[in-house]
Amino acid sequence: MQDRALAYAGSDGCALYASVQGEGPLVVLLHGGGPDHRSLLPLAARLADEYTVALPDVRGYGRSRCADPARHTWDQYATDVVSLIDALQSDIAVVGGTGLGGTIGLRTALSHPERVRALIVVSMEEIEDDQAKAAETALMDHFAEVVRARGVAAGWELYLPYLQPLIGNLVREAMPRADAASVAAAAAIGRDRSFREVAELASITRPTLIFAGGDVRHPARTSTLAVNVLPNGRLAPVGMSVDLQTAEDLANAVAPAIRDFLREYQARGQRA
Repeated sequence: MQDRALAYAGSDGCALYASVQGEGPLVVLLHGGGPDHRSLLPLAARLADEYTVALPDVRGYGRSRCADPARHTWDQYATDVVSLIDALQSDIAVVGGTGLGGTIGLRTALSHPERVRALIVVSMEEIEDDQAKAAETALMDHFAEVVRARGVAAGWELYLPYLQPLIGNLVREAMPRADAASVAAAAAIGRDRSFREVAELASITRPTLIFAGGDVRHPARTSTLAVNVLPNGRLAPVGMSVDLQTAEDLANAVAPAIRDFLREYQARGQRA
C-alpha cells in the first residue's frame, strides 16, 4: 500500500515529517532512538488494511531536523504527537512505538490522555534510578560531543556493542539519512527524565500492550514491572529476541499481537 508524505509543524514551529498509509482509525507509531520512520514501514504495511498508520520522524531524526538541544524534551515530544494527530484532522489515536517511541507514547498518554485511545510499547526502555540516570546523562553528553566532532557513525560506536542485533541494524540503516547536528541535539533528552519510577505509570489508564525488550537499555524486567502497575496493561505473548535482525523480522514478530489488541479494544468499545 502506497504511503503518503506529510509535512506539519510542531507547537514551537519546528518542521516535522511523517509517512502515512492506509485508511481507518488512526494509529501513530514512533521509532526508537537512532533509526527513523523507515524502521516501522513493514509493520505499518501489515496494519494499513484496517487502520490509518502514521509514522513520524521524531524530531532530531530523519527529515524532522531540530538542532536546538533545548527543544528536545519529553514534554515537547509528546506535544509533537498531538500536533501530528491534529494535522491528520483526528481527535484521538492509538499511540506507541519502539524504545524511545514507546516512551513518547506513555508520556503522551500521561499529559494528553484525551488524545490517546490505547498504547503499544515495543521494547520498553529502562526507567532508571538516580545513579543510573546520571550515568546515562554523562554517556549521552559524550555521544553528542563525539557526533559533533567526528560524525554520527562515530557517536553510535559508543552504544552499538550493547544493543540487540535488530536495534543495531536499524540504527546503521538510518545513518546515511541522519543530520549530525540534529542527532547531537537529540542527545539532550538524556538530561530530561521520562519517569522517575515505574509507579508513575499507574496514572495511565488507557489499554496498554507491552512487548518486553531484551538488552541492558530495554530490560525485560521493566516491562513486567510496568504491566503490574498499569491499570489496563498487559504483556504481549512475544518479546524482543536476538533472532530478530531486520525491520521485516520485527514486523513479523509483533504485528499479529498488535492486530489482536487493536481489534479487541475496538470490539470492547463498540459494546460499551
